[in-house]
Amino acid sequence: MRFMAHGWITARIVHITSQTAWDCALVDGCYEPSSLKTEGYIHCATPWQTVHIANTMFADRKDLILLVIDPRKVDAEVVFENGNGRMEPFPHLYGPLPLEAVESVWPLRWLSERASYEFPKGWDLSR
Repeated sequence: MRFMAHGWITARIVHITSQTAWDCALVDGCYEPSSLKTEGYIHCATPWQTVHIANTMFADRKDLILLVIDPRKVDAEVVFENGNGRMEPFPHLYGPLPLEAVESVWPLRWLSERASYEFPKGWDLSR
């Protein structure tokens, strides 16, 4: 399943990245992770998908942050797709992420005793 999200999407989407990658983007003036070149898009998630994705795909990382994105401020297409046999579609950003589209940046802290991330209070106010 694939459907376009431009024009009507107002909910925020989230991208998980490293602090180092974000710091480079701040210097470069735009965020372009390697997936944009290798896969043609930037992986994102809805706020309600983010906790599961962080805990399953990025377990035990100490350097992660959440970028909360306003898709209305992105020039590239945002397409919801369910790849790899997943039932639920995920937002993919088909172009660079302009810094001004990032509304907030939140640190993630891995809790070894819980084997999950601690999400800062208020990070998902856009839900």
